[in-house]
Amino acid sequence: MKLVKNTFIFCVLVVTLIVAGCSTESSKIDGGTNTSEDTKNEGGESVLNVAMDAPPPTLDQPTSSAVTTQNTSRAIFEPLITVDSSFKAVPMLADQVNVSDDNKTYTFTLREGIKFHDGNEMTSKDVVASMERWMEISTSAGNIFEGATWSDNGEYEVILDLEKPSVLTLDALASDIQGAAVMPKEIIESASAEGVSEYIGTGPFKLEEWKQDQYIHLTKYEDYQALDTEADGLAGKKEALVDDIFIHIVPDSTTRLTGLETGEYDLAYGISYDDYERVNNDPNLETLLDQSSHEVLIMNRVEGPVSDPKMRQAINIGLDKDEIMMAAFPNEDLYTLESGYMNSRISNWESQEGSEYYNQNDPEKAKEILEEIDYNGEEIVFMTTRDYDDFYNASVVVAEQLKGLGINVSLEVVDWPTLVDARENELDKWDISITSFSLATSPTHILAFSPSWAGGVNDDKTIDMIKSIENAPDQEAAKEVWDKLQEHSWAEHLPIIQLGAYNDLFGMSSKVKGVTTMTGPIYWNVSVED
Repeated sequence: MKLVKNTFIFCVLVVTLIVAGCSTESSKIDGGTNTSEDTKNEGGESVLNVAMDAPPPTLDQPTSSAVTTQNTSRAIFEPLITVDSSFKAVPMLADQVNVSDDNKTYTFTLREGIKFHDGNEMTSKDVVASMERWMEISTSAGNIFEGATWSDNGEYEVILDLEKPSVLTLDALASDIQGAAVMPKEIIESASAEGVSEYIGTGPFKLEEWKQDQYIHLTKYEDYQALDTEADGLAGKKEALVDDIFIHIVPDSTTRLTGLETGEYDLAYGISYDDYERVNNDPNLETLLDQSSHEVLIMNRVEGPVSDPKMRQAINIGLDKDEIMMAAFPNEDLYTLESGYMNSRISNWESQEGSEYYNQNDPEKAKEILEEIDYNGEEIVFMTTRDYDDFYNASVVVAEQLKGLGINVSLEVVDWPTLVDARENELDKWDISITSFSLATSPTHILAFSPSWAGGVNDDKTIDMIKSIENAPDQEAAKEVWDKLQEHSWAEHLPIIQLGAYNDLFGMSSKVKGVTTMTGPIYWNVSVED
């Protein structure tokens, strides 16, 4: 038997991601008015005021992959397994995990004395009910849990039996995107198809009030049972160092920045990249960078000129990605040139395979390939949007570079919903498009390898290797397959052309201390000075 304890790192995380939704592609939702609070309220309690750019669609964590849901709900709910700052999985509500020799049975020993926000103690029946619901509704688990069963053995032991072993099992359980949140059994049983009726978890903060399109009010949970291990990512000791958190819904970026400068907000999401220097040079403010996304070009692999892998190779070889990323993110602090499909922060999956095909910036070689395939000036439709400055600015530079290669490219500018719809449902209307992928923590959750996204994979070798990763007996074997898949993706398949990695930009008052990020700010262990 293999044993995993709270003080021992076990495996890796799952999922990825795109800025909102499974793809974490950015989406903007109009909100309403906002209210403000001081550093301390009338009762003298400490307050953290956050300006968020869009409201979460729900706080029912398993039902939504929206980043706003993820960032807010993880202060309320906790999973059996979570991740540290290296995205390796460690126990949270589980005290330890026993894994059978055949990797098909996982026995979770629960921490005792953990209380929900309603005052009732968490037991195995709550965990089983929560895991069964998560397994049913979350899309982040993939095929790992097909035929799997959960059962309880006494009050503090839960058993997971799998039909097929997978090295990604604990990865899936550790993700906080569509996370496996533990809730009271009664809440699970009364949930409708739309979700749970109450948000009751075990986290360091509890939901006090949600005024739709205005603010979400969280309060310190006085009976929270913290771990005694060092805080690390989403793992370890969590302390509610402020009494209240108000998450204000502020769709306008100028309003968020002005509120930050005047002290109305302590922390603000979605600072414009053009305002980076302004915030950085303000002695009362600090910038907070969170590398969590990749800017990518989507290749139409189903029809049109770009469905030819040789055409995709020519495009990739001819692009100057440094120039493109600088146009999108106008400061070298805001982006990195990174070839790995998996972000370099994900130590278990980081790979340099295929890096020689990244940022070749060789127009002459690209032109030679175009001659080889007898490209005769067919129009290449590049669909982009002005809704997000980085997308549009990058697209303009890409189009100019492609024209320099002799490619007849037409830049078609549409709104973001139209682009998303065409990408999924009207493959005859575009050849290239642009998006961003959030930090995926398992190769199987990179959208470029999805059987349905943007026309599907359409590559048998890729499909076979994804299955091999899911069914690998251990991390070492899975990583070996992943290296081969990334090499194949760069050298031959090119489902996407990765431009580079970039940082999400947050702003905060210099009075705020202890903020860390994991695809968004973490609210526990954060204080606000008077």
